[in-house]
Amino acid sequence: MQLIIFIGLQGAGKSTFYKERFIDTHIRLNGDMLKTAHREKLLFGACLDSKTPTVIDKTNPTRDVRADYIRLAKAHHFKVIAYYFDVPFDVALANNNGRHGKAKTPEVGLKSVAKVLTRPDFDEGFDKIFVVKNIGGDFEVQEYVCDLTN
Repeated sequence: MQLIIFIGLQGAGKSTFYKERFIDTHIRLNGDMLKTAHREKLLFGACLDSKTPTVIDKTNPTRDVRADYIRLAKAHHFKVIAYYFDVPFDVALANNNGRHGKAKTPEVGLKSVAKVLTRPDFDEGFDKIFVVKNIGGDFEVQEYVCDLTN
């Protein structure tokens, strides 16, 4: 049983990465799809109760935002894995600017997430941490086996 938490700016490639790597194996929880925190909470609870592998596909920029997901998943005996999308701001902004309609986030939204975005750390409760780089549309993934701040 896995809970995967994506961490990164809007436009970093999180949803595309999900579609490439996890669409056949994990349920995707995404605020854009579910529209309300209440719906997300209900579906997340159902995923935990049914032992369903799940991906939280949101920016999840801070330890506080990630803490409840981790705590609840651990209480249900899930392995918790972070995927940190290490994408430069200008690349995320360019990707975001290529979006249309509601899929496009205002630049101020990206800037506000960039200001608070913190790398995941094992002391948050993650069992594994991966760093994802989006290089020309191709994803390069590297597992970290030590604290990312070292």
